Amino acid sequence: MEKLIITSAICGAEVTKENNPAVPYTVEEIAREAKSAYDAGAAIIHLHVRWDDGTPTQDRERFRECMDAIYAACPGVIILPSTGGAVGMSAEERLQPTELNPLIATLDCGSCNFGDEVFENTIPMLKTFGEVMTKRDIKAECECFEKGHVDTALYLAKKGFIPAEKMQFNFVLGVHGAMDGNVRDLAYLASSIPPDATWCVTGIGRHEFPLAAAAIAMGGHVRVGFEDNLYYAKGQLATSNGQLVEKAVALAGLLGREIATPAEARKILSLRAD
Repeated sequence: MEKLIITSAICGAEVTKENNPAVPYTVEEIAREAKSAYDAGAAIIHLHVRWDDGTPTQDRERFRECMDAIYAACPGVIILPSTGGAVGMSAEERLQPTELNPLIATLDCGSCNFGDEVFENTIPMLKTFGEVMTKRDIKAECECFEKGHVDTALYLAKKGFIPAEKMQFNFVLGVHGAMDGNVRDLAYLASSIPPDATWCVTGIGRHEFPLAAAAIAMGGHVRVGFEDNLYYAKGQLATSNGQLVEKAVALAGLLGREIATPAEARKILSLRAD
């Protein structure tokens, strides 16, 4: 079984310091949390950015500041910026991080209920996002909140909006309003993608580590972090993203999976050479 890639989603766009005081807002805090995850074994940092007051933004220069700080603190790490941003942002806003030519970025592959709101990702939007990312040689991580999103990603690949070979999927399970966070659904999604594709799972809230354990055993990869879950254990807030990565590393050790370095993750995901 190939080595395990751990992604750390260090802050997201929805959680706040009121939920957990360790959630990072400033450039310095984001670099601190990225380093905690990197030192614990994360090969990839999934990045949203905030203004200093915690307001989510897709501002290109804010992304540049944060990415530069992360690279300085975490040599060789892969940064995977979000093009999802926050609910209600325009497509133009959301695409700004692609102007920095990261190796990989998220591509949300369909609309869905997201708590009390609707996360909008129309087919025309997805085609535009795919074309922009392909033109810039940015690998798309296809974010799928339910099975229809997998089918949409395959449609985009078939029609040439994103490359069809060695696709990367992230199954985001447990969002209120989308697909549930259980192993049955994870197995169904993992069986629905091309045989040469790679995948990881993001379990929301209490689903984070049960699904991580299942993915590790199944040969997939995992994402953990404050964006998705603020707790180390029931009733116990995590003190850092690194603490959540450490827990994923411990699970991998119990299940016999070695941890991929950033260099190894680049090869597994077939990222371009910079």
